[in-house]
Amino acid sequence: MNTETQQLFEPFSFKKGIRIKNRIVMAPMTTWASNEDYTVSEDEINHYEARSGNVGLVITGCTRILANGIGFTNEYAAYDDFFLPGLKKLAAAAKKGGAPAILQIYHAGNKAVSDLIPDGIPVSASAVALSPSALYAGGIVSRELTNEEILEMIRAFGETTRRAIEAGFDGIELHGAHGFLSQNFFSPYYNQRNDHWGGTAEKRMNFALEVIKEVKDVITKYADRPFLIGFRISPEEPESYRIRDTFPLIDKLIDSGIDYLHVSLADLLHQKPAGEENGDATILSLILDHVYNRIPVISAGGIKQGDDAVKAINMGLSLVAVGHGLIINPDWVERVENGEKVDEVLSLSKADELAVPKKLQAFIKVATGFFKVVD
Repeated sequence: MNTETQQLFEPFSFKKGIRIKNRIVMAPMTTWASNEDYTVSEDEINHYEARSGNVGLVITGCTRILANGIGFTNEYAAYDDFFLPGLKKLAAAAKKGGAPAILQIYHAGNKAVSDLIPDGIPVSASAVALSPSALYAGGIVSRELTNEEILEMIRAFGETTRRAIEAGFDGIELHGAHGFLSQNFFSPYYNQRNDHWGGTAEKRMNFALEVIKEVKDVITKYADRPFLIGFRISPEEPESYRIRDTFPLIDKLIDSGIDYLHVSLADLLHQKPAGEENGDATILSLILDHVYNRIPVISAGGIKQGDDAVKAINMGLSLVAVGHGLIINPDWVERVENGEKVDEVLSLSKADELAVPKKLQAFIKVATGFFKVVD
């Protein structure tokens, strides 16, 4: 083993007793790879089998808890027992190398794909137009969820958690980042309600906390083994909140009994808070200082080479998540362990050999800004 990266390959244990063999996590990544009926495809199975062999933990790409929560084309689904056979295959593929596997679950909220949902109108905390961004044209006004619909949504998170247990996963991750539904509720910009689900900063946290409570109840009822709950956050939102506004939410999430916090960043090593004069303080360092070892913290964002991952661990991160690096290099872990440099450019001519799903290959060809590629 390369001594420079040795700390990456130390085991780690969660409080519930789940032990992983190293500090490297396969980050949750959308692959646009489902079958046309949204069941898990063989391409997706092959993708996970090729990459999960030597990581410590696998977190799958997101899957929706209701039919109207779809955020990506060809996103595999988990909102009905019909999808259980495929979820079982996915869990087995993700765990084939011995790593525990986490199913990331979510509802896309105001970023749902209009062409793929009933009546074409996304639902969200409030009827607020989506702001334009690099990925979204913006302008679509969501329909505000009723109180009964919110309660149904919470129950659906629980039902999908039950399916994750039955499928053989070792936990679920609640996707509360990237402007999806859970973040819609936390956002003072997208949540204009004045009821139990909004109106104050504290009430804007209620949706996430009620989902966690429901999920915990389901785990208590159905799980016959240790089963993790993670929560993923975007620590800032361009339209509204900033890093320090996230600290109270982090405290509430920790108090709620989640097993880890997953911080989503574009560049975890260097990304600094918006609109602050904090010297060299990065978003991740501020979060780690605030968490103060109360809970394991995972982060993803811009990890390419092994020394990037080492720097992240040396910052105090519990586990480091690798995304694009694993798409480009299915053997990323082995190469880092051997002290080798990994490729940072995806060779599309070798995409089949690298077990990159064909639908993901098509997406990459169109949206090459997400990957460095060569033809």
